[in-house]
Amino acid sequence: MVDLKWQMPENREINGGDLLAQVLRNLGTEIAFGLHGGHLDAFLLGAEECGIKLIDTRHETVAVQAAEGYAKVSGKVGVCFVTANSGFANGLPGLMSAFADRSPVLCITSSPPLQDAETNALQGFHDQAVVAKPMTKFAHRITNVEEIPRIAAYAYRAANSGIKGPVLLDIPIDILFSPPQMHRIAYGAASVPPAYSPAPDPAAVNRLNELWSAAKRPVIITGTGARGSGDLLVKLAEATKTPVFYSSKFSSPMPSNHELRAGPATLLAAFAGKEQPDFVLLIAARTGFLLAGRSGAIIPNDCTLAQVDVDGSEIGKSHAVQVGIAADVTLFAQAMIEKLTKASYQGNDGWIKACTSLRSNPMAYKDDPKVNEEDGQLHPYHAMEAVMRTIPKDSVIVIDGGEAGQWAAMTAELSEPHLIMVATGYLGMLGNGWGYSLGAAIADPSRLVVSIHGDGSAGFHIQELDTFARFNLRIMTVIANNYVWGMSVNGQSLLYTGVTTKRPATQLSKACRYDVVAQGFGCAGEFVTEFDHIVPTVEKLAKDGPSCINMIVSVQPTTPATSSMVGATKDKNVIVVPYYDNVPRPYYKN
Repeated sequence: MVDLKWQMPENREINGGDLLAQVLRNLGTEIAFGLHGGHLDAFLLGAEECGIKLIDTRHETVAVQAAEGYAKVSGKVGVCFVTANSGFANGLPGLMSAFADRSPVLCITSSPPLQDAETNALQGFHDQAVVAKPMTKFAHRITNVEEIPRIAAYAYRAANSGIKGPVLLDIPIDILFSPPQMHRIAYGAASVPPAYSPAPDPAAVNRLNELWSAAKRPVIITGTGARGSGDLLVKLAEATKTPVFYSSKFSSPMPSNHELRAGPATLLAAFAGKEQPDFVLLIAARTGFLLAGRSGAIIPNDCTLAQVDVDGSEIGKSHAVQVGIAADVTLFAQAMIEKLTKASYQGNDGWIKACTSLRSNPMAYKDDPKVNEEDGQLHPYHAMEAVMRTIPKDSVIVIDGGEAGQWAAMTAELSEPHLIMVATGYLGMLGNGWGYSLGAAIADPSRLVVSIHGDGSAGFHIQELDTFARFNLRIMTVIANNYVWGMSVNGQSLLYTGVTTKRPATQLSKACRYDVVAQGFGCAGEFVTEFDHIVPTVEKLAKDGPSCINMIVSVQPTTPATSSMVGATKDKNVIVVPYYDNVPRPYYKN
């Protein structure tokens, strides 16, 4: 049983807000992100009194995203609060992203008094539990003050058990402010210990061992769900002599300097048309666009594929799988290590070297001028490489934006980072990086958080620089600014070359000075246009406090990822569908 501690407020009566705050504190909540609303005052006061630190943001979307970023870095449930209806509506993008990316987030909101239902009351038009259900694991309106501990504990466990994800509690304002009947409070359910995680079937482990040991070119690809398995993953990789890649959304828990860390899985595309992996083990890594879909560029169509995921329905979702194991990653790794003998895994030194050298191979742009000759702006690859080589080792890197994000992802391994997170996730949602960076900085204040943006994604929630300054967080925001929506304009150029010169809805303002905006919010701000100024600027701003670098880069060249995703072709019998697989024309054209 969990040892619960409850306290009575001084000089006032206990209410529903206190019950909610105290059950969350007993469950381990130390931080809650949100934006004030009078509906929530009873909870906010209770949270302050029981030791939950409140981080108030400038926008509700960022509050939910910060809770998600906190969860990803800390491994705990991220807790956030948004006020009734208007605040709730602003928080929906964060819930949607957390649901798609399986992040354990508990979102607290409120609503008008129960007696005011259907009276056109202030902030009372939408049934928030109903609206939230399709984008949460659990959404519920609590209508009995004594049941708050039971339902809140259930929601907390739902967020962090099995397939993790966001949950939402709507507690009407009158319930939060109401005193409970003490003898009726449902404390008991709040003391239920966490459920044991699912272990792998021994027969599946045996079969995987047979296939894996027979492979000549094996690779492991990890996903977000592998977080926290670092030591076991290292032992597993070393025992099987297998290089470890990671799905680009979340970097591998393998140490950045380990000889078997091979970088982002996108690098495997370099083997296309050559000798590709003959065995791929996905560890809590979902198939889909982050692993090049069904193209075969990352997961070869003829390889032996094994998949480990706590969600059995995810296994074989888009690829034929020879072994599927529904299990907790840590328990799987333990069971697999017990089964292995080093003698059965001879290893392939040439293959290991080929894989691990991918992240240090010179890029195609290494001989390009550091400044674009046409527009006089910094080459985006060289500029981002300089940033990554200069930031402190073991930093947390949060990547947002389209092409700016791709340049960052291509160079991030050069920094020997503690963690890399691509904030856009499965929804491709720009602007998440502001909240992710905030959550990461609160979860791990010992490290510098480097928040990478394009000038497009930077515009979504730049007001959070004020939040960074108010809490004096070690977040260095780097904006690769090319005055356009880079992926959009380059994608249109690939599609419409020779057809039209128009590039609709792609331009941004050259007059916008993000560095000056940062200074106005109380952060250090620097404007960088010359290559030789990048390193000293990063060195200066990386030392302490929040800062922002407005780094002017060229829109050219187009990133390889944009070119591959657009899929432009001269084949007249193919319909180009940007960012997805092309489809055949329904009728033949000469």
